[in-house]
Amino acid sequence: MRSFTIRYLSFVICAFLPLPTTAQSLDTLAEGVREYVSVSDPAIALTNVRVIDGTGAPAREGQTVVIENGRIVAAGASDSTPTPTAARVLDLAGHTVLPGLIGLHDHTFYTTSFGRSVQLNFSAPRLYLASGVTTIRTTGSMSPYAELNLRRAIDEGRTPGPRMHVTGPYLTGDGAGGGMHAISTPEDARRVVAYWAEEGATWLKFYTLVSRDAMRAAIEEGHSRGVKLTGHLCSVGYREAVALGIDNLEHGLFANSEYHPDKEADRCPSNPRASLETLDVEGAPVRATLEEMIENGVAMTSTLAVYELSVPGRPPLEQRMLDAMSPETAEEYLATRKRIEENPGSGMSLELLHKAMEYEREFVRLGGLLAAGVDPTGNGGALPGFGDQRNLELLVEAGFDPVEALNIMTLNGAEVLGVEDELGSVEVGKAADLVVVHGNPAATPAEIRNVTHIFKDGVGYDPTALLESVKGTVGVR
Repeated sequence: MRSFTIRYLSFVICAFLPLPTTAQSLDTLAEGVREYVSVSDPAIALTNVRVIDGTGAPAREGQTVVIENGRIVAAGASDSTPTPTAARVLDLAGHTVLPGLIGLHDHTFYTTSFGRSVQLNFSAPRLYLASGVTTIRTTGSMSPYAELNLRRAIDEGRTPGPRMHVTGPYLTGDGAGGGMHAISTPEDARRVVAYWAEEGATWLKFYTLVSRDAMRAAIEEGHSRGVKLTGHLCSVGYREAVALGIDNLEHGLFANSEYHPDKEADRCPSNPRASLETLDVEGAPVRATLEEMIENGVAMTSTLAVYELSVPGRPPLEQRMLDAMSPETAEEYLATRKRIEENPGSGMSLELLHKAMEYEREFVRLGGLLAAGVDPTGNGGALPGFGDQRNLELLVEAGFDPVEALNIMTLNGAEVLGVEDELGSVEVGKAADLVVVHGNPAATPAEIRNVTHIFKDGVGYDPTALLESVKGTVGVR
């Protein structure tokens, strides 16, 4: 009993500690990681840049950002911000500096509609980092130990990748398949949550068949151990989950079955999306849901990139995505894409996608905290990192201006994770997790793809080298 108590207290203490104050420097990186480093000086000045700082403030032109020992030590107008004498100066006129993106639904496993399901411990972390995603939450794991070991390898500098917040296995009800865990009773729920909390998961995720009784017990157990819980729901509605104390809800409108006329307690309707296209987003039922979420501090995660895949003719087909996939994986995705285009009824209407966008916009208008992630599952067309970038364009399509959308993708994500004092914005004193892109994504959102440098803890990585290393591997490793 004494050894368990010590381990438990150690976990609780570690769960609430801030990020390490000692930055991950070049000296701490293994040789296999150093080959992707392009800038490693202790002091670096990014000059003549445009800064979109992640707070929602307007873009600022002609700026300098100074990094020393992994932290931002100065940020201001280039003509009045001194640079350290020993600093390496990068004149980046025509470029924009952003905070590192924070992916709130960024799995390290990947699926296609042909039954392919692969743990991407090699390619996913490289794709995320190369795309400017410097922090992820995995939000449901098929291989929790693979992700815990990957997090350790990244933290120890043995493999390149983003900071990781690992979510334990999916918690669902009877009928669970694959790598999911059925929690049929409150006792099951408490036991499973306690186990994964002690193993190092900092979040857990409910799935579509969970019951309210099991959810209540899991939330109580998790909160007692410093673990938060989120959900991709169906059997339980959003208002029910909020009343039970859930911390986050995934996928916006698509996972909320409470508006279905035939919804039964603890059961997922046979066609949960049937009533969504005609739903009045400004009506009283939706307003009640969103206001209760906001009053109880429950965040929402937007995953528009994965749902867009079911809309005929979308998203734009990118060669870089096909290059990253293995040949067989690319064939599977292209076959699925063709089937949806030839049989629109097998996919999702553009009207329903726009309805989901309206739902997220209304949540934010009322004061809700919206974050975003790619969810690289489904039919295989939303790749790690690439889908995060696509989310910027989709959030703009939803009605957010690009600066507001970048706030959703950066500082809001940090706030959900509880790391907003260290990450999520370009502010003096914070860790130097930054993305440099050529162009201006505030004017042309697609230019977020033009990543030239990624800084994590002030160490600059080469996106081209990272992307080259994963060519032909997505869907395999």
